[in-house]
Amino acid sequence: MKQFVALARVSSREQEREGFSLEVQEEALRRYAAQHGGEIARLFRIAETASKADERKTFRELIAYAKKNAGLLDGLLFYKVDRAARNLFDYVELERLESEYGLPFISVSQPTENTPAGRMMRRTLANMASFYTEQQSVDVREGLARRVKEGWFVGLAPYGYRNVRKDGRGVVELDPVEVDNVRRMFHLYAYENKTLDGVVETLAAEGRAYRPSMPRFNRSTVHTMLQDRAYIGEILFQGRGIPASTSRSSTGRRGSGCRYCWATRTTTATR
Repeated sequence: MKQFVALARVSSREQEREGFSLEVQEEALRRYAAQHGGEIARLFRIAETASKADERKTFRELIAYAKKNAGLLDGLLFYKVDRAARNLFDYVELERLESEYGLPFISVSQPTENTPAGRMMRRTLANMASFYTEQQSVDVREGLARRVKEGWFVGLAPYGYRNVRKDGRGVVELDPVEVDNVRRMFHLYAYENKTLDGVVETLAAEGRAYRPSMPRFNRSTVHTMLQDRAYIGEILFQGRGIPASTSRSSTGRRGSGCRYCWATRTTTATR
């Protein structure tokens, strides 16, 4: 019985909704192996929730396994070329397995022959996948930069605000209790000359809780919050505090500072 090693990969929720879920890919890969008188000896999976580090780790494990067991394997199975590699560097490693270790590259839904013409077709598909990945990365960076320039947080809102869903839309609103804690913290440090330990002790003495799971403020938390420039109308992006000078108020008027800066705004803002 032939032995194959296979990889199933989903890079985004959109791809999963479009019919490229891990289950769909795995079923197609196993069906191909059975139809060709074989089975999958090892199946590697990369889910859309995988981090970059986990994705690289899984791919490296695939390469290592294929090299170690090349003499026992009859091919590398992938659902599509763009499921095999998301950049040209990875694709080259897979092609080397074919040329140097004799492991055929098999795309079950995009079959190509192991000929110069077939390899050119695969390389074209791999190049298109690489272009899509790189362009998507550029688009995301530009989109995040534009959001920051307009005064929007690019991730979870800091302490004092909460991310909620209203009418199917993501919004950020002030948390009354946390906002009061933030204001009190800055007042103690700026106007009552409290040290970090003094701020922590005063907040505890006043019965102010940080979170239900961690009632007491600690020194490092207070230090981090006092340095968070979001509270003065700047947004941290790429290691820099960027003034959100083009932000608009809920009335549409331009103003300075972050859309959620508690010092200048008390209304809910739509993300």
